[in-house]
Amino acid sequence: MSRVLLVVAVALVAVSASWAAAPPAKVGIRATSLGLVLVDAHGRTLYAFDLDKAGRSACSGACAAAWPPLVTSGKPRAAGIPASKLRTVKRSDGRLQVTFAGHPLYFFAKDRKAGQVAGAAVAHWAALSPGGVKVHATSAGGAVPPPVTSTDPGYGGGDGY
Repeated sequence: MSRVLLVVAVALVAVSASWAAAPPAKVGIRATSLGLVLVDAHGRTLYAFDLDKAGRSACSGACAAAWPPLVTSGKPRAAGIPASKLRTVKRSDGRLQVTFAGHPLYFFAKDRKAGQVAGAAVAHWAALSPGGVKVHATSAGGAVPPPVTSTDPGYGGGDGY
């Protein structure tokens, strides 16, 4: 009987150690060639997928192999961004994926180092600014500016014309 208790105790210690080894995800900001973008605790760029709807991930299977989701073991932590914009959503596999301003967050598998932003040049994918605005890359490597919103109808040359 004491061996059974010992085995159970060892198993519980191993399980609790594995949970403790995976801290909650941390999301912060980093300066890149696109400007300031969201990154994880290691400085890796985080991306949003245009096909995600209502804060739910549309990326699984082969998509998730190329664009791994940022998952967490608990409430995500904010570093330099509004914590109120960080949430989680349950993925189809049961894991918790971190969201920012309603956008599920992903990595790009081809970004190998901190600060790389290659995924922002891929159709339907964008890095996110600290304000939650999608940042796409141009073919020249720079950022595409966000659309200008104005109340000016765009016509008229003065003097009433």
